Order: sequence, then structure tokens, then C-alpha cells
Amino acid sequence: MANDDPVKSDSADGLPAPAVGPWARDKHALLRLYVEVTRATRAKFIGSGKAGATYIDLFCASGRAYIKGTDDFIDGSPLVAWKASQFGGATFSAVHISDSNAVWLDAAGQRLRNAGAPVVAHSGDAIEVAKRLSVLLNPYGLHFALLDPFDLDLSFELILALAALKRMDLLIHVSAMELQRNWQRYSKAATSPLDRFAPGWRDHVDLKQADERARLEFIRYWVSLLEGLGFKGELKFELIRGPNNIPLYWLVLVAKHEIATKFWSKAVRVSQPQDQFDF
Repeated sequence: MANDDPVKSDSADGLPAPAVGPWARDKHALLRLYVEVTRATRAKFIGSGKAGATYIDLFCASGRAYIKGTDDFIDGSPLVAWKASQFGGATFSAVHISDSNAVWLDAAGQRLRNAGAPVVAHSGDAIEVAKRLSVLLNPYGLHFALLDPFDLDLSFELILALAALKRMDLLIHVSAMELQRNWQRYSKAATSPLDRFAPGWRDHVDLKQADERARLEFIRYWVSLLEGLGFKGELKFELIRGPNNIPLYWLVLVAKHEIATKFWSKAVRVSQPQDQFDF
């Protein structure tokens, strides 16, 4: 959903910061934990003559945000990930960011540089940036990307591009709210965000069944697409809830090596999860 709250100037650095809901803290807690529990693996790829370990954030926003209705400013996902990587001395060798909002992208880059991060900012459409990164990044490196768009506005083409890298972990935002609220409209339309999210789904989902079962079948088909790209391990969907316990979105970790999904399970357990879907 679009964010209609005003952008504020962060008193800490004078740079712009959009509004986020308080549930952003839950997402950041999981992101932080995952980066921290993978530090030993990441350390193996860092250092002179090694392939490197990168963090990628293709919907990075401005790097800082404030909680709606308050003047409480918090770090955004790129700063959360970078600072978490500093814990234990296994910092990312590069941080790649992108956002469709050029002002936000510039602010995120400045904030990361101020925090000492080796940041590279990429302008342009997220899909095109992902395609460039699939060629630019070291094919022998360890790569971790957060895909955190608004709603279901995530093209599978973007995932396909990043999947070309041998060691790629993806933490993906899947909008439970939009899937439920707009299922009827999207599924009946000739084209909709569902077609970009899971190409070919119409040949694999029975729309004559109850909506709840059809939505579950849709997600399972999407999972099968991920598995077809070589992502492995048991997938756990962690549900982030908003006010009045409303389901907002899932975070799901997919990776080319099963050990990564085990790390994710560990992070989820530590965070005292609210809900999970296991596929």
C-alpha cells in the first residue's frame, strides 16, 4: 500500500525519512538476527584474495524512517543489516542499494557512508539493477538480498536474475494483506500483479475452489518456482502482524544452500515468532 504520511527531516542528520508502521521493528529484528547468526559463514568469504560477502537492498528507501504518529526515528533495513554485520567483525565487503526514489537512494547512500559502509548505489528499475548485479558480483562470493517492496509489486523476473548467482540468499516480503484483500479482483482480471509475482500460476491454481484454498495453492506454486531455480531447504513463512493483530506480510528466506534456511529457523525461534507457514 502507498505511504501517504509526510516525509520528515531526521534531526540526527537532516536527511529525509518516510513513515513506517511500528511492525517495521519486527521485520528489522529478524533481519538483524539473520545477519548476526550467519557471521561465521560470512567470515569465510571476507578478506584479501577471497570472493567477498555482499548485502543487496533493492527497495532500500532512505535508510532511516520514523514510526507513524510519533517522532521516533529508527534505522531502515540497509543500516540495520550493515550494523548487524559489524557485530563479531564479519562486515559485508560491499553493500549494494537501489530505490526508485532518487532522493531516498541518495539519502540512504549518504547514511551508509557515514556509518562506514562500502556502499554502491544503483539507480534504475529494480529488475534491471538485479540483472546488472548478477553479472557484476563475484560468482564465487556469498550474497544476501532483502526484497522488500510495497505489497505484491515483486516481479519473479527480479528473483530469476539474482538466482543466477551460485550463493544467493533472499529474504522476501510477501504481502499477505494484499493477497487476501485483492484476491477476487486480481484473479478475475486478465492481468494483475499475481502474473508478475508467479508467472504461469493460472495453469496451476483451481479458481473454482474456496478462495482460501486457492490462495494457498498460489503460494505453493510460487514456492515450486523458487525450487526450480535451485533454492533449497525447508521454507518457513514468518507472518508480521499490524494493529489489531491484522496479518500484513510474510518474510520468507530462500537460499541456494540448506544451511541458510536452518540459520533462518534459528533467527525465527529467537525472535519468538507470531505465526509461520511451513511448505
